[in-house]
Amino acid sequence: MASYSIETRTLTNGDLRFKTTIIVKKDSKIVHRESKTFKKKALAKTFGIKRVNELEEGGLIKNKSVPLGELIDMFMNDNDLWRNTGRTKRYVIQMLRDCDLAKVDSNKLKSSDLIQHCKNRKAAGAKPVTIYHDVAYLRSVMKLAKPVFDITANYPVFEEAVPILIDMKLVGKSQKRTRRPTTNELERLREELETRQSYRPNGQIRIPYIDILDFSILTCMRIGEVCKITWDDLNKKHKTILVRDRKDPRKKEGNHMIVPLLGESYDIAIRQPKQSDRIFPYNPKSVTAGFQRVRNKLGIEDLRYHDLRREGASQLFEKGYSIEEVAQVTGHRNLNILWQVYTQLFPHRLHDKKLSVL
Repeated sequence: MASYSIETRTLTNGDLRFKTTIIVKKDSKIVHRESKTFKKKALAKTFGIKRVNELEEGGLIKNKSVPLGELIDMFMNDNDLWRNTGRTKRYVIQMLRDCDLAKVDSNKLKSSDLIQHCKNRKAAGAKPVTIYHDVAYLRSVMKLAKPVFDITANYPVFEEAVPILIDMKLVGKSQKRTRRPTTNELERLREELETRQSYRPNGQIRIPYIDILDFSILTCMRIGEVCKITWDDLNKKHKTILVRDRKDPRKKEGNHMIVPLLGESYDIAIRQPKQSDRIFPYNPKSVTAGFQRVRNKLGIEDLRYHDLRREGASQLFEKGYSIEEVAQVTGHRNLNILWQVYTQLFPHRLHDKKLSVL
């Protein structure tokens, strides 16, 4: 319920001022307070009546705070927000909608609520890195509550909760992967992929798995990038390719980068049939699925398609390319990430250095 009161004050010169204070209560507690001062009492009264009506007819009282489930619904129903939300984040947000946490009022979320949610997720078998996504994505939704939906949400609670969740080992970040396919594994993969790409039941499109596999390693591209590059992006004179909107955690779009096509990667691209505006006009999910089926059939464990990107960077280092040169191929803005790959590859080579005791 909203109400207003007018306080009269006398200035030192004898003039009067009229201060209108608006108060909104919910469950007998003040949830909002605002005030404004006027030179005339009539203006103060008019303001008070108008503001109370605005708040009661669908403003602050209606939208001050809502259950988190409703806030999540608002986020999902906003086309501008949902359209620009990644697949993993969408999945997590939809999952949160059905958790007990969704019943908590957006402005009353406590650290204990987050801790209990994380405990429940752990008991259900979720790993700390997975649970971390729950917390991070819920925070991002709540941070938009006020500016986008005029909903008050206690998102600052995460500043208190996250360090505690880390100390309790309920959340954590993923471990850096170091998996590389062995020479034998790559040979077996190519042999089996050749069989798979020659088999086309019911007239299915032939996917050149081996060319895509080798191109992915040589260019260090993600499979989504490989299947998106076009003939117009190819510079035959300089043997380079323009990779558009390359993944960058700090920038979603516009990360275009010219990448050199080293080794046989240029020849692989050139020999593809021009049946589309794209060089590799295939669904990246289909390519990945075919790779996974072959990998599983061969019994190769813990190898992901994305590991081929690391394999490509590793091969470049082994051929003597500098970190800066490798970054031109991989697209890494942060050289520290490449440095980690480099140091994982070559610590044994320190034995080749000659040391002497003075």
